[in-house]
Amino acid sequence: MMNDLLLNLDKVHTTDLGIVRIKRNLALDVEDVVAWCQQKIKNAEHFSKKGKNWYVNVDNIEITVNAHSFTIITAHRIKI
Repeated sequence: MMNDLLLNLDKVHTTDLGIVRIKRNLALDVEDVVAWCQQKIKNAEHFSKKGKNWYVNVDNIEITVNAHSFTIITAHRIKI
């Protein structure tokens, strides 16, 4: 099922502080955090839209994206 987030995947971006926050929360050592998140979003099977945000669950990670601006707000590991 295609949703608004997948249709606008090329618009997904984040701020400099967002990059720092995502790298810290996920202990990532990647150069392009946005591309990494876009790939995760592309491969995700579970999306939910609550209020102004999209919540994407994939590989025990939840990525939060603003539904209007397509800004990645944060990402964190899902505690099992």
